[in-house]
Amino acid sequence: MSELVHDAKIKIDDPRYDQNTYSGRAKHFFLTTNPLNLLATSQQLDEAKRIVEEYRHGVIARTGMTVDDLWSAKYLYDSAFHPETKEKMFILGRMSAQVPCNMLITGFMLTFYKTVPAIVFWQFVNQSFNSIVNYTNRSGDKPITNTDLMKSYAVATSAATATALGLKAAVSKLPPIMARFVPFAAVAGANCVNLPFMRWNEIRDGIAVFDKDGNRVGESSQAAKKAITQVVLSRIGMAVPGMIIPPIIMNSLEQKPFMRRRPWLNSPIQIALCGVFLTFTTPMCCALFPQKSSLPVAKLDANLREKLLRDGMKETDRVYFNKGL
Repeated sequence: MSELVHDAKIKIDDPRYDQNTYSGRAKHFFLTTNPLNLLATSQQLDEAKRIVEEYRHGVIARTGMTVDDLWSAKYLYDSAFHPETKEKMFILGRMSAQVPCNMLITGFMLTFYKTVPAIVFWQFVNQSFNSIVNYTNRSGDKPITNTDLMKSYAVATSAATATALGLKAAVSKLPPIMARFVPFAAVAGANCVNLPFMRWNEIRDGIAVFDKDGNRVGESSQAAKKAITQVVLSRIGMAVPGMIIPPIIMNSLEQKPFMRRRPWLNSPIQIALCGVFLTFTTPMCCALFPQKSSLPVAKLDANLREKLLRDGMKETDRVYFNKGL
C-alpha cells in the first residue's frame, strides 16, 4: 500500500525520478507524454492543478491521499500546464499528443510521397503541427507577437516543402527505395529551421536563467541557443526509427502477393508501425537531455556574465534554465 502524503516529505516541484540519470528522465517522460493524458477532462486537469498548488503551500487536498495519488496528479498537471507560465496548454501542442498526431501525419507522409501535390500538402500539415508544438512548448514566459509567429510559421513551412521537393528531384534517378526516405530527410531538415524560427524571440531576447537556489538572475541568449539545439536533436531522434524502419519494411511487404491484392493496407500498416515506434521514441528522446539544462557562467552572454561575476558568482558556477520540449 502506498505511503500517505502526510507521512512523507515530497519535493513536488521536482520530478519523482532522478533527472541526473537517463533512466530517471525516461521514466518521467513516459508518464508525461502518455497519450492517455489527453482523455482527462478539464475538470480533472483543474483538480490536478488544485492538488499540486495546494501541496506547494503545505495543504493536503483530501484526507487519506497517498503518495501515488499525489504523483498521479502531478504528472497529469505536468502533461497539460506549461512549467513556467502555468497556463493550460493547447491540447494538440501537448507532448502527450505527439504519438497519436505524429503517427497519423508520419504514416500519411510515408504513404503519399510520390506526387508533388501530396508532398506539399503533407509537409504543410506536418509543419503546421510542429509549429503548434514548438510554440506551445517554448521556454520562458515572454510572449511572441502574432507577426513574428506568422513569419516563423511561413518560413518553416516553406523550408520544409522546398527541402522535400528538392530531395524528390535529386533521388528521381536512384533506386525507388531512396525516394521513401525523402519524408524523413525533409522532416529532419525542417526541424532545424522550424524550431529556431518559432523560438526566435528566445534567441533574440534570451530566456530566464536561475541560480542553484532557483533565484532568477537574468536572461541569456546563449542558454536559448543551447536549449533549442538540444530540442532539435531530440525531435530528429524521435523521427528516425518511425521514418526509417517502416519504409524498409513496406518496400519488402509490397512485393508480397497478399499486399498486391490489398494495396489499401499500405497506409494503415505504416500508421500502425509509426505509432509503435513513436510510443517509445517520444519519451526516450525527450529524455536525451535534462529538462532543467545548465551552462557555466563563463559561457553566458558577456553582459550577464559580467553582472554575475560582480555579484560574487564564479565562472565555474552554473546557471539553470528550462530547455523546453
